[in-house]
Amino acid sequence: MPSTAHSDSSAGMSRRDFLSLAGRVAALWGLSSTALPSLAASLEALSTGRVPVLWLEGSNCSGCSISLLNSYPVLPLSVLTRHLSLQFHQTLSTIQGAPAVELVDDTIARGGYVLVTEGAVPTTIPSACRFGGENFGDHLLRAAQAATHVVAVGSCAAFGGIPAAPNNPTGAVDSITFPQSKGVAKPFVRVPGCPPHPDWMIGTLVHLIQYGVPPLDSQLRPLKFFSKTVHSMCRCRKWRTPALPVPGLHGGIRLQGPSTYADCVSRGWNGVATSCLQSHAPCIGCTSANFGKSSFHHWPVAQ
Repeated sequence: MPSTAHSDSSAGMSRRDFLSLAGRVAALWGLSSTALPSLAASLEALSTGRVPVLWLEGSNCSGCSISLLNSYPVLPLSVLTRHLSLQFHQTLSTIQGAPAVELVDDTIARGGYVLVTEGAVPTTIPSACRFGGENFGDHLLRAAQAATHVVAVGSCAAFGGIPAAPNNPTGAVDSITFPQSKGVAKPFVRVPGCPPHPDWMIGTLVHLIQYGVPPLDSQLRPLKFFSKTVHSMCRCRKWRTPALPVPGLHGGIRLQGPSTYADCVSRGWNGVATSCLQSHAPCIGCTSANFGKSSFHHWPVAQ
């Protein structure tokens, strides 16, 4: 999805379209109707490239990108694939090879973009994840230094996630801790989840562009989405922290909702149709910093 794709005038959006989208985003943040004109302006800035977004991927499964495409009704699919100014996205972009590398290098040289990272940084095996012959860690540092903000989407980018699970030989580190350890000082935001809800990603990007960094918790997560525990919204919370026996797992598993902060239960997935708990599945704590690191997420290693 290179920026040149946005020159197609037939794909343009009217002011009414932007106001309609602004209404959805305002509802997402609980804002009054007085915010609609400014929000519409920020959405237009995104779509026209005045506020570009560079999306890079490290060690991950690309599930966060797939979740982004399921953003309806906040933003229709057409906005994401034809209008949103993603200068480059390794999963969604049609450009490949040398032209893709040139596009990314030019975007970094110009600077002034919002950098979105998806995936962890393999530190002990740097060559495990590369783009254009460059290790992802070095690529991330170059991109972060020229960005206005850095947003880590998904548990792998936010906290290391599954790639950082114990016994992992790549030494995976989250994509915020890594640049910070190298002296990069930028406004950092974490939007964890495996995958994160599309509202969390779109809402955070729009807030950054229009109002700056939203109120964050101590782990740099937007309080709007991560201020309540999953357990507090669970209709089975009277059970407190029960063990839920699952066939095939020795000793069962323990619900993670009491220590996991996210509004996924009340927000719902797939057009507010369902959630993990509504599907009678236990909370696995995918927005937690411990996701992938605690024994809850580990399969026994054969001796």
